[in-house]
Amino acid sequence: MDVVHPYCAGLDVHKKTVVACVLTPKPKGGWSKEIRTFTTMTGELLKLSDWLTSQGCTHVDMESTGEYWKPIFNILESSFEVMLVNAQHIKAVPGRKTDVKDAQWIAELLQHGLLRPSFIPPVEQRDLRDLTRYRTSFIRERVNLVNRIQKVLEGANIKLASVASDIMGMSGRAMLNAIVAGETNPVVMADLAKGKLCSKRDQLIAALEGRVRPHQRFILAELLCQLDSLDETIARFNQEIEAYSSPFEAVIPFLDTIPGVGRQTAELLVSEIGVDMSRFPSAAHLAAWAGLAPGNDESAGKRLSGRTRKGNQTLRSGLMQSAHVASRSRTYLGAQYRRIAARRGKKRATMAVAHSILVIAYHIIQRREPYRELGANYFDQQHPKTTPQKLVKRLERMGYQVTLQAQPAASVA
Repeated sequence: MDVVHPYCAGLDVHKKTVVACVLTPKPKGGWSKEIRTFTTMTGELLKLSDWLTSQGCTHVDMESTGEYWKPIFNILESSFEVMLVNAQHIKAVPGRKTDVKDAQWIAELLQHGLLRPSFIPPVEQRDLRDLTRYRTSFIRERVNLVNRIQKVLEGANIKLASVASDIMGMSGRAMLNAIVAGETNPVVMADLAKGKLCSKRDQLIAALEGRVRPHQRFILAELLCQLDSLDETIARFNQEIEAYSSPFEAVIPFLDTIPGVGRQTAELLVSEIGVDMSRFPSAAHLAAWAGLAPGNDESAGKRLSGRTRKGNQTLRSGLMQSAHVASRSRTYLGAQYRRIAARRGKKRATMAVAHSILVIAYHIIQRREPYRELGANYFDQQHPKTTPQKLVKRLERMGYQVTLQAQPAASVA
């Protein structure tokens, strides 16, 4: 095979050590191979960088091993063309596996150009990505805390969640504070309701008549304290993310115009895919990278499975949440959800809407223009004859006899 990178190195990365194999051409032909082992402390990684420079290396490759590749990438990215590769793409032949052989195998694959590098965003985007991902983790922790609070209330015979849609709203929080303070009169607690919840006063009185024991008040107080702390943390993250989003501010307001996509989701989108769409040949390529496109599993001309790949879990999860919101709207995306859900089920319909949101985001970022709504009746307009036929058949299945008559065209004065 042809040699693509004559001066290259393969790294087998671990938590405490990294094994490096350097391949360089000999003056009289053939290849020189040198292997060294370094620790992953910063000082040792700087020695690794100096050694690779002295060997004349131009390209370095390593597999994406958890979080352990990041310290090495931080040191080497400014001096070499560093490639990060999916570990599944560089598996060697089974048997006789050692760290040295792994490093040598990675170097040989890189030497012949047989590796496809993973997408690593620039520093500004990586910083924003860290912030948005940690904010997502804290938001999930908040959801878990609210579920624990609900569990305590159920154990105390308090059925507040059966009446109030959000027990952590202004009214619900006031009632929870009253419970922690030792209030036992359900009428007094029901009077704390505000807004639309006031119309459910009788239901609230019945729901708040419980058997709260002292230890449950203590647990509830501690959970509410943790919840307040998390709310403050998330608010600080929002401020920091807004500051780090300044390089992408030209695109975020446009993404915010997509149904189901808010400011947080727009920040998540730019942190995960960036604003340079030249990295992705097409919107379909981006959807496949995110894990929102059908998989390919075919043999002997038969399609065995269309299961989607894992892709970018953070991006996929955020888009699925946006798809749930968009599915309830009277928009094109809502109409798409209802149209697919009737035939294929809710889960596949949600996946399809998430795919559409990502494709829309791709073109919005590429063109730098806001979202243009097609309307909830878009599919009806695309098939003007099919829609009436479907509605007639539906009424006939219900036992009605339907006769259609076209409405006369309005006369123009």
